[in-house]
Amino acid sequence: MPFREARPEDCAGLVPPDDSAAHKEDLSSKIKEQKIVVDELSNLKKNRKVYRQQQNSNIFFLADRTEMLSESKNTLDELKKEYQEIENSEKTKIKK
Repeated sequence: MPFREARPEDCAGLVPPDDSAAHKEDLSSKIKEQKIVVDELSNLKKNRKVYRQQQNSNIFFLADRTEMLSESKNTLDELKKEYQEIENSEKTKIKK
């Protein structure tokens, strides 16, 4: 089952700080995408094979299902944390 895992570095540094609304929207879509990846990996049968796409190419390599699930969950947590930091900074700006 080929898929492209969303990585935190995909969204890091792409949007200038003054355009936080666009960055927030981008993060939100990456979080949704990552949730789907985690859900798909969680629901796979134990004997299913999982492939990881080589970055910036169309080459896929066999990967360990549990390792991929763990990495995907960690990526999701990092994206959620970054999104929450943006939310908190916006609330702080509003209070000032």
